Amino acid sequence: MNKRKLNFWEIWNMSFGFLGIQFGFALQNANTSRIFETLGAQVDELAVFWLAAPITGLVVQPVIGYFSDRTWHTKLGRRRPYFLVGAILSSIALCMMPNSSTLWVAIGTLWIMDSSINISMEPFRAFVGDNLPESQRTQGFAMQSFFIGLGAVVGSALPYIFTNWLGISNTAAEGVIPDSVKWSFYIGALVFLLAVMWTVFNSKEYTPEELEAFTDHKAEYDVQLTGKEDESRIAKLIKAGTMMSVFGIILNTILIYLSLDKELYIVSVGILSIGILFLTAALVRKSKGINGFVTIMTDLLYMPTTMKQLALVQFFSWFALFAMWIYTTQAVTSYIYGATDPTSQAYNDGADWVTVLFAVYNAVAALVAFLLPVIAKLVGRKMTHLVSLVLGGLGLLSITIFTTPEMLVISMIGVGIAWASILSLPYAMLARALPPKKMGYYMGVFNFFIVIPQIVAASILGFLLNTFFENETVYALIIGGISMVISGFLTVFVSDKATIEINE
Repeated sequence: MNKRKLNFWEIWNMSFGFLGIQFGFALQNANTSRIFETLGAQVDELAVFWLAAPITGLVVQPVIGYFSDRTWHTKLGRRRPYFLVGAILSSIALCMMPNSSTLWVAIGTLWIMDSSINISMEPFRAFVGDNLPESQRTQGFAMQSFFIGLGAVVGSALPYIFTNWLGISNTAAEGVIPDSVKWSFYIGALVFLLAVMWTVFNSKEYTPEELEAFTDHKAEYDVQLTGKEDESRIAKLIKAGTMMSVFGIILNTILIYLSLDKELYIVSVGILSIGILFLTAALVRKSKGINGFVTIMTDLLYMPTTMKQLALVQFFSWFALFAMWIYTTQAVTSYIYGATDPTSQAYNDGADWVTVLFAVYNAVAALVAFLLPVIAKLVGRKMTHLVSLVLGGLGLLSITIFTTPEMLVISMIGVGIAWASILSLPYAMLARALPPKKMGYYMGVFNFFIVIPQIVAASILGFLLNTFFENETVYALIIGGISMVISGFLTVFVSDKATIEINE
């Protein structure tokens, strides 16, 4: 048996929840730095204050994926329970964020909000792999890209709309979030919940028995290992854990000796921590056998080849995106508007214009999303992704050339093309190489290569700007543009073949 092809509206319904998810992400990305600055954060602290959320994501994403692979609810299915729970938690956090009384409350709320959004978002990728045959997966991920773009257009532009169309104030007293931002987050919470509920109650999932009957689900991936094979996997865990632990210790020692910025310890301590987790998994596997923790850690070492190749592409493209999200407000307000005071009219006008720019690139992404499957059929997914990423990198670099707010719209066109491709083509290439029974887990692990570059960006960008560029934030966008061009050319080395590698 093969999975049946879904019609346009069935794919529409199963993807509609991403409208709300990206509504929430857009508000977070466009306004978090603004909220942090309003509550007293300094420019060189912004990146590190973003870190609580992605560090949590490293744990949340694979765990949610692992458990969603093993979930079945008679009414809500496998992935939809996570959509619904994540949406409820995210909506609560969105209402809390603009009412943060102090900087630390805002940082904690960002942590909760980002984690909750990921609970909803992570299983959506596996949802496409579960429900669509290979021939429709590019279309399915492209539909998600469309809703991501559409949701982000409105979500990003809401503060500007409230200020310029409805007359709601975009300024407030020192330490107070403007009303235009508050109302944007309230609307975002409502849209998030309603959009996800639409998908939950208007889409279906195959039962475990039905999935077992499909041709692309036939192979047995939970193979029984011989004692020798099990020892080999334990040895691989020990080797990886030892190497990462030693490297982490050396890196921490160097940072302490040179008395470098504390933000850099996030990377070095992270490497050491992962090494310790690998060693712990080896000990548990040797003494008690295989459990959920051991499986999660072991499967990290047995990622499919295509996934490893795409990891590098994802790292450099998402590093560029986080540089843009963290520093665009500061770069535009200082470089274009000549303002650095968060209470000034010029600063808030510039910050509002950034939300419009973010809406522009998301609108471009929504429109381009439907063209990508067509172009990919003509020239291949790899070439389509390469060209899209290079255009995005050039868009970021062009921000340093333009001198008026209106001209920055041109920059966002390139970014929008890249954004549409980043949200769809890597997942389409990946899905065909994943073991179906571990689709949710590996999609969660794939999000590591979204989170890790965010951690790296947050760790080193502030240090680089402070050390080499006198805190001129426009240089963060230059670094991001170069990074995105590199990611484009790394796509050449990705294997886009329907080869599923069997592992434990």
